[in-house]
Amino acid sequence: MKVTFLGTGTSQGVPVIACSCHVCTSTDSRDKRLRTSVLIEFDDTVLVVDTGPDFRYQMLRAGVKHLDAVLMTHSHKDHIAGLDDVRAFNYVQKEVIPIYGTPETHDALKREFYYAFTLFKYPGVPQLELREIEPGVSFVIGNQEIMPFEVLHYRMQVMGFRIGTFAYITDAKTVSAETMALLEGVEVLVVNALQHEPHISHFTRDEAIAFAGEVKAKRTYLTHISHRFGTHTEIEESLPEGIYVAYDQLVLDL
Repeated sequence: MKVTFLGTGTSQGVPVIACSCHVCTSTDSRDKRLRTSVLIEFDDTVLVVDTGPDFRYQMLRAGVKHLDAVLMTHSHKDHIAGLDDVRAFNYVQKEVIPIYGTPETHDALKREFYYAFTLFKYPGVPQLELREIEPGVSFVIGNQEIMPFEVLHYRMQVMGFRIGTFAYITDAKTVSAETMALLEGVEVLVVNALQHEPHISHFTRDEAIAFAGEVKAKRTYLTHISHRFGTHTEIEESLPEGIYVAYDQLVLDL
């Protein structure tokens, strides 16, 4: 399985365009973070988790020619705003793209992209098939079993996804004992770490590290990083063994 980080940044704490902080002016390409998303490839199957505002550019940058499905974590704009650009894959593949998500996320998609779900569709709109998922109930895409699990983003339900020994989590602040049981045996973990300071709905650096310790993954990659966290080099130097900073276009071969 191959995992490509399409984006590792966040809209949270984004400064004004003219910001001159050392992160925004960094010449290190690893500090240029688009909104958080990940591409997962196995056998001949290609999945993407979330379609944020940068989706179109991310897919072009990664050279993605085919898309089998989209997995949605939740309905916040920084995770769904680019869904309209799935239409390019409809056009090339001549097929509907399934969108996996909870009923609440699907309801938000129907509101935001109402024109894709009307009875009489305008020519060229995205062709989307909503497929419902629920935490703790696995589903299969291609030949892979995917286990969705719940984390809380303050009081909002967010889906994480486990495929084999790989688990992907974004926008988490609270994780239940039931979810921890579903993460047993995970070897490679991706988890959000917004900043150093406490936040109402996101893990901080220390909270993400503590969570990784509970999961006992061999490798953990931090994502959903704000500019307040610092540069890639600054973050990397402060992390314990086995925990790394993800960056846009990082590829993991699992």
